[in-house]
Amino acid sequence: MNSLTRPEDSLDFAAARRWMVEQQLRQNGIRDERVLQAMLEIPREEFVPQSQRARAYDDCPLPIGFGQTISQPLTVAFQCEALELQGDERVLEIGTGSGYAAAVLSRLCREVFTVERIGELSCRAESAIRRLGYANVHLYCADGTLGLPSFAPFDAIVVTAGGKSLPEPYEEQLAMGGRIVMPIGPSRTHQSMMRFTKLPGLLQSENLGGFLFVPLVGRFGWQENGAAD
Repeated sequence: MNSLTRPEDSLDFAAARRWMVEQQLRQNGIRDERVLQAMLEIPREEFVPQSQRARAYDDCPLPIGFGQTISQPLTVAFQCEALELQGDERVLEIGTGSGYAAAVLSRLCREVFTVERIGELSCRAESAIRRLGYANVHLYCADGTLGLPSFAPFDAIVVTAGGKSLPEPYEEQLAMGGRIVMPIGPSRTHQSMMRFTKLPGLLQSENLGGFLFVPLVGRFGWQENGAAD
């Protein structure tokens, strides 16, 4: 499979998915076979605007409107792998965006609860999720920095926007032994992917490397005008 070449036909999506998994993901260190299989199954082209469909499997983020993006495939796979999911977890995703990452997570855990603050994006994502039949994904439009306390605790929390610090509600809503994967940094343009594991009397942290995400906006994040609260 290492000799797999990129399909010349940009609309041969099945071939493009195979190429993405082998060349963008496996060759760049993604080893979790469940994550690789989920990325092979989920039609990324269904989650991008019509004008971007030919670029659905490009090795980069793509615009989806409202200043938001669908993350680079490698970034989605990296976050999913970092969660270390076994299949029976309840996962909270902050930042639904296009709905693509929630769809991938739906193949990796029991239930996905995903929150998006922008109403139109949430509606678009729900339309795609329902059309494709991912029944274990539950979508909500709200301030994602507050989490979803009514449905806590969660076995894992993944955040697809960069915050200045870990919002307090996330630790409170995380089950013992659970993990949070979130990009955190002192500014909107400088972030590290952090993994937090909740242990008795301790929230263990690991730095998984540098990343760049759109800002996490809300009560426990950045404000609309770019300032911290």
